[in-house]
Amino acid sequence: MSAVSHRTRLTVVPSYRIAIGRGLSILAALSIVAITLAAMGRSPIELAGLVVRSTVGSRFGIEDLALFMTPLMLTGAAVWVGIRVNLWNIGAEGQLYAGATAATAIGLFTHWPAFVALPAMIVAGMLAGAAWIFVPAAARAWLSVSEIVTSLLLNFVASLLVYYLATGPWADRVTGALASTERLHMAFPEFWGAVHLGFILALATVIGLGVGLAKSRFGYETAVCGSNPQAAHYAGIGVAPRILAVLLLSGALAGLAGVFEVAGTVHRLQGGLANNYGYLGIVVALLARGSCLALIPAALLMALILDTGIVLQTTQISSSAVLAITGLLVLAIAAGDELAAYVRVNRT
Repeated sequence: MSAVSHRTRLTVVPSYRIAIGRGLSILAALSIVAITLAAMGRSPIELAGLVVRSTVGSRFGIEDLALFMTPLMLTGAAVWVGIRVNLWNIGAEGQLYAGATAATAIGLFTHWPAFVALPAMIVAGMLAGAAWIFVPAAARAWLSVSEIVTSLLLNFVASLLVYYLATGPWADRVTGALASTERLHMAFPEFWGAVHLGFILALATVIGLGVGLAKSRFGYETAVCGSNPQAAHYAGIGVAPRILAVLLLSGALAGLAGVFEVAGTVHRLQGGLANNYGYLGIVVALLARGSCLALIPAALLMALILDTGIVLQTTQISSSAVLAITGLLVLAIAAGDELAAYVRVNRT
């Protein structure tokens, strides 16, 4: 009998297949972008050279990548820790705002020395992020209310709250900057150009999270709750408290991103501070798949895409075109991941 070729989907996809699939998909997307730019009368080679020189080819570009990576690693971790147990925190944007607001309150209205104020900002920001997701988390844990809708809606509340504070009671009365508070009295120290200590702390947080969940009882129990709640209940593991704990941890991580953004990069609370980092964290988490440490290269890739978009806009390419290019790259990577999961098998 002759062999018939079929395709089957792998349950566990080897990392080398993921890498190859993503590489080929990015090349395909870049080819489409190059053809489109050439049709617009722009030189793809010149633009590519400009992007390389302005991102990884200069110290200023590398500093920008690190600053983009800092919140992306943490919002990615916030989403990832939920996905790990089949929970979707779509509200990282709002939790980032909450963390930034709490840190700003300390930065504006206290005059503590930096060695006291900066740790206090971290604690306050993480608590604020956790508090912002508490109601959706409790509703999901005990009432089975979808955390997707509730956490998403709170993003808009947080954004409007920040705009209210930045244009109202906390508005900058010194320079009159629009939708912004005055500069904070303290900031995370910079150690390499504009790259501040928050970058190192974000790296350490992601690494510690990955190791902690892999080695701890909490990590094991939450994984069981996510994969098989009935089995977890039978084994005496409280599912609802673990769901609450995971979502509070998720909110705290996103709140920490807000602390580093407001006290390390922007130095003031302002409208649009989140810069869609909460939503981009979803992409970072999906790119990382099942590995927490993979959040680091995933955040670097997303930071590179964001930085490339900024460079292209300086060449008079419209923001809409840049957004379309960004979406195409993300779509191509997702498609590459999916195609990498299928292998050809021969059946007789």
